[in-house]
Amino acid sequence: ILAAFRVTPQPGVPPEEAGAAVAAESSTGTWTTVWTDGLTSLDRYKGRCYNIEPVLGETDQYICYVAYPLDLFEEGSVTNMFTSIVGNVFGFKALRALRLEDLRIPTAYIKTFQGPPHGI
Repeated sequence: ILAAFRVTPQPGVPPEEAGAAVAAESSTGTWTTVWTDGLTSLDRYKGRCYNIEPVLGETDQYICYVAYPLDLFEEGSVTNMFTSIVGNVFGFKALRALRLEDLRIPTAYIKTFQGPPHGI
């Protein structure tokens, strides 16, 4: 899954650090020690910030592109996907502002969704 975030870092925080923080915090990162961390390799599940571009005409705003492995998400659960990507990251103190601009979901993952139970 590919996500594009508009990021405004706090003064003194480089955009690379802000992008890496968004990728970590929205996937496997946490501010506390978790006893289960030693049970599995988190590298397989980490989100990765793979590109950062300045927003034209804006000061200190960047588009940070983050890639998430599909193994991070429960199949067929829109709630799990959005909670993982945007659930906790918006309160991150290293950022002055953050907005999810775009989300690309692979067809293989979309096919795992059952659709609404009662129609639209």
